[in-house]
Amino acid sequence: MYRRCGFRYEKKLRALGVARIAGIDEAGRGALAGPVVAAAVVLPEKFRHRRLNDSKQLAPELREEIYCELVAIPELRWTVGIVDSIEIDRINILRASHRAMRLAIETLIEPPEHVLIDGLPVIPFPLPQTSIVDGDCISLSIAAASVIAKVTRDRIMRDFCAQFPQYCFGQHKGYGTELHLVKLHEFGPCPIHRRSFEPVAQPLLALEELDQIGSSSARGARREASVPLPEA
Repeated sequence: MYRRCGFRYEKKLRALGVARIAGIDEAGRGALAGPVVAAAVVLPEKFRHRRLNDSKQLAPELREEIYCELVAIPELRWTVGIVDSIEIDRINILRASHRAMRLAIETLIEPPEHVLIDGLPVIPFPLPQTSIVDGDCISLSIAAASVIAKVTRDRIMRDFCAQFPQYCFGQHKGYGTELHLVKLHEFGPCPIHRRSFEPVAQPLLALEELDQIGSSSARGARREASVPLPEA
């Protein structure tokens, strides 16, 4: 269900005297290659934006446009934290995502008093936090962070596409699409692939599972279409 982002959580905190609030979100947690990127964003109190929403609900062109609008606002403060695939393999993706979030917060020139985090709590964390499931659809602060994290990571993956063109990273951004799995099976993993992820270690098996899911869906659709209608 579509929910328009707003300042509900931010207003509650400001009513308690908390003035400087940061939204945090990450991008790339479920990818098979490339880094995980987190962004921390502190919006101006009188911030307004008609089109800002969860980055996953925005078309890529609109996401890029909103990113440029956000970073051009002088009063808006933002940073990113980036953890590469080597570190992801070393400490696991959950810890790497949390580390990226902490890095983003630590690099803000003026630390916030409170942070709004998309998803579940991050423990440990250096500041008071409120975790919000689907927060990128609810909080404008988190939505802004989701756009900045996603666009930053997409640009990184396009740069990697120039280094490793055979994998087509510019198209799938490292996620486990059929195209990516085909390329992974054909060429094997490259230096930015996450070796601890099973589809990277067994790309053929992952591709077969993807084909089975597609076949099951098609069979289900055919069965549904063949159910006779009741007589009037």
